[in-house]
Amino acid sequence: MSVAVAVAQFSPIADRAANLVTLAAMTATAADRGARVIVFPEYSSYFVDPFDASLAENAEPLDGPFTAALAALAARHGVLVVAGLVEAGDEPGRVRNAVVAVDAAGVRAVYRKLHLYDAFGQRESDWIEPGSIADAETFEIDGMRFGMMTCYDLRFPEVGRLLADAGADVVLVPAEWVRGPLKEHHWRTLLHARAIENTVFMAAADHPPPLGVGNSMIVDPLGVEIAAVGTGTDVAVAHLDPGQIERVRRVNPALRLRRFAVAPRPGV
Repeated sequence: MSVAVAVAQFSPIADRAANLVTLAAMTATAADRGARVIVFPEYSSYFVDPFDASLAENAEPLDGPFTAALAALAARHGVLVVAGLVEAGDEPGRVRNAVVAVDAAGVRAVYRKLHLYDAFGQRESDWIEPGSIADAETFEIDGMRFGMMTCYDLRFPEVGRLLADAGADVVLVPAEWVRGPLKEHHWRTLLHARAIENTVFMAAADHPPPLGVGNSMIVDPLGVEIAAVGTGTDVAVAHLDPGQIERVRRVNPALRLRRFAVAPRPGV
């Protein structure tokens, strides 16, 4: 049995209600195309560029109206929705960059971005609290196990390896991959690399241009792009075969043959 996964590419804005309208329409489209799991971008609940004080003003608790709306959408369409949430934090003026996996019963798993985007001239940590190092939260749909990471985490292979060690067959990547020289090349290369080295499916949803690179995609365990969106607002769906993971790992048992584990860096 395959599991249909969708990546939904759109540009979240500084209007929570408008973002939910877009999420609802795209969820309906993905479900009509057969999707069981739908991945939306980072900061789907609220996004402003450049970041300002409104980010904290529009942050929500984990059990707030955004996740309640996602649960209602999941119930209406019989799907599980994964989306970026600006979550209320503990520190004044800073929020958490969270990704939530939500079905009709509520939140199934949460991931808080571990590696903040303090690179390429950006300073995400001025506004965002880093996630705590903890055991990976995964969830299962129709016999396949899913894990999550966020955007800049893609540049750190340890995150994908930890998810593979936690049993993930599919890694979901909500992102706002900022445009710039070679950035689209990095996006594609890293998604393919994480799929190949961990022999997993990767499903990544980005913001389209002009801020993001677009090119939301689903990559199989051999590093083959099996579904993608270009630079517009759209949904792409792929049917993931769990048997492919078994077949690839028989031929390429890299996870079994490796000689090193992943451990946190003290004090970082």
